[in-house]
Formats: sequence, C-alpha cells, structure tokens
Amino acid sequence: MSDGNSSCGISKKDQMEIQDVEIKERLSHIKNKILVMSGKGGVGKSSVAAFLSIALAKKGFNVGLMDVDLHGPSIPRMLGLKGGLSPSSNTEKPGPVFFMPNLQVISIEVLLGDNKDVATIWRGPLKIGVIKQFISDIEWPDLDYLIIDSPPGTGDEPLTVAQTIPDAKALIVTTPQEISLADVRKSINFCRQVKMNILGLVENMSGFQCPHCGEDIDIFKTNGGQLMAQKEGLKLLGSLPLDPEVVRRGDAGELVELTDIQIPFVQEFNKIVEHAEGLMNKDTTASVSKLETIKKEKEIDMAKVIIAVPTVGGKLCAHFGHCEQFALVETEDGEIKGTSMQTPPPHEPGVLPKWLHEQGANIILAGGMGSRAQDLFTQNGIQVITGALADSPESLVNQYLSNSLITEGNVCDH
Repeated sequence: MSDGNSSCGISKKDQMEIQDVEIKERLSHIKNKILVMSGKGGVGKSSVAAFLSIALAKKGFNVGLMDVDLHGPSIPRMLGLKGGLSPSSNTEKPGPVFFMPNLQVISIEVLLGDNKDVATIWRGPLKIGVIKQFISDIEWPDLDYLIIDSPPGTGDEPLTVAQTIPDAKALIVTTPQEISLADVRKSINFCRQVKMNILGLVENMSGFQCPHCGEDIDIFKTNGGQLMAQKEGLKLLGSLPLDPEVVRRGDAGELVELTDIQIPFVQEFNKIVEHAEGLMNKDTTASVSKLETIKKEKEIDMAKVIIAVPTVGGKLCAHFGHCEQFALVETEDGEIKGTSMQTPPPHEPGVLPKWLHEQGANIILAGGMGSRAQDLFTQNGIQVITGALADSPESLVNQYLSNSLITEGNVCDH
C-alpha cells in the first residue's frame, strides 16, 4: 500500500514524522510519567490511578491524567468530570479537561459527548493512533506528573505507551488472591521485555474491617502482594483495604472528596504516594545501587555480568554438581538481557568452575556447595552465592540484582 496524500498535500509518512516530533517535544515538558497497569480487570486499577492523580495534585504538583482504556473508560465517571476539551490560548490545539486547577484529564469518553455508552470497536492500529494523539494533539501544560490509566493486560495500549513514552515507569495493581497474582506475573514480564522500569506493586482489597466488631477479615487471602514483590525483586508500595466508602464515592463521581476523610484506605494511600514520589525522585534505582555496592566490595565490573544458575526441571538445583543444565543469565547495568541454557560436562573436581569460567560466568547462584568447590570457583574468578531457594533462574537473578534474594544458609550434601 502507498502512503497516500492528505487533503493538505502532506503524505502519511510525513504526518507520522511530524507527530513523532510533536510527541517528543510535549514529553520533554513532563517530568515524571507513571503507567498504572494490572494483569486482570476488577482489581481497582482505575481507582488507584484516579486517586494517585488527586493526591499528587493536592500536594501542589501539576498533574495530568490520561485514560487510555479506550474500550472501558471509567476515569471521567469516577471523577464526576463535566465539560469538554479546554480551548488553548497559545495554539490551535485543544487542552485537556480541567478537573482541578492543577489536574487536567483526557479520556475517550470526553470525546464521545452524549454517546458515552457507545461501544468503541477498534482494532490495534486505530487504538495506537488515538493514544499518540492524546499526547501530540492535546496542548498539555508543563507537568510534574503524567498518570496513565491503562486497560488490563499486556495488549496494544500498554505496549504503545511503552514505545511512545520510553521513560515511563509502571505501577502494577494486584489483589492478594493467586488468580490475580498469576496475571500480575505476566505484567511484570511484559515490563521487563519492553525494558520499562517498574516503580512497584500496589495490593488492593487486602482486607476488610468489620463495621460491627472491628475485626480485620482477609477476604482474598493475605500477603500475596508482599510475597510477589519479594520473589520478583520489586517494592510493595502499600496494601489498600476494602472500604465501602471508596466504592460509594467512586460510583457517585465524588472520589476527590475522599482524600479529606480519615479512613484506613486514605491513610495507607498517602503512604503509597510518599513512596512513589520518593522513588520517582531518585537518581538511581535500587538495582543500580546494588550493583555499585557489589562492585566496590567484590571489585567486579558489573556493567556486563553473566550469572550462572544450576537447574533441574527449570528451577535451581539444590546442588550444582547434580544439575541437568546451567542457565547463563546475561545482565547489563542491573537488567537481564538474555538467558542461554548450557549442558555442562560430567561433574568432576575442578571441571565445572573451569568450564563456567570459559563460558564467561562471573557469579554462580547455588543452593549448597562445599568449601573446596567454593575455593575452586573463586580461583576461576567466579563469585559464589549459596543458600538460594528453588526458583526459576530469571526470578533468582532479579532478586539478586535488587538486593532481595532470600537465602537459607549453605546446604551442602558433601
């Protein structure tokens, strides 16, 4: 197919190039970008995005809230948003809708006018175009924060955000039960594949306080978000309890009034905002800090490191000499770049350390290892970490890089 020409004589290719320039220019005036996402629907992702935007605005920041859930936009109704796009005094482009003096919002529902219940039946290319237009064709003011509410899953919308806003950081919302956590793992892997930094996890619906007796009831299990964060080497920013008042205010479009009510949900959310604000302002991530610490202590050049993990059945083998394969996980500046599986030579004293050295390994994560074997690895320039638990190689390496690796001592069968 040819590019074709528009009515004003500009080819489609030129239009796309102009749009890319406009997007880059607009994003340069936005300090922090946060993509709020979830693995599945019904976990309160949009509520978190809306409340985060309001809380940051009430702290005095200039905030933009962009709802890219094109099939099920809920932000305008949660906020009770009235009116349409704002006229711009500087350009011909319209501005987003003012919700507060320092909080502006854009959503597909705003553009639908009175047809808010009409289904948007769009394929990927059209959705991608709309999301880009939300940035390039809307006259956003200079912002401290742009909060982006994405639909559940790992489809076109979050992928477009990742590609269009490469410095966005993900805030992933989950609930404690396993079915939600399983989908969250997909979101985490998605972020790592597209090289999007993860700000942290928020566990919603973590418990319910009985209004009659005051007892805390764990409706959807407990500590699921905390365990997931530890396993994946991420931060749990906070756990939000279930509260009927939050539901009522959201349904009534009165979410903004909730910030002034002293209930456990609001108190915990304020802590989440403080954590997120602090993390966004850090110059380096926890993984980079970990790498610098290791580099100083072990004198290892951590710019590019290969971490060896002995495996059996896809998980860490309790003893490196009995493994089926070694996973050689390549990392660069605290991020996994790739994994290769290698079958080792027969286990004999001194053979595996020399072989792994030849493969370029710098570190080995092991369950148990005798002192003699550790000496041999050290002599071959390989740092030894023992006591790791049975898990996938990538998960263990991410835990190690983020300084959250859980070990249980050196269990050795020699």
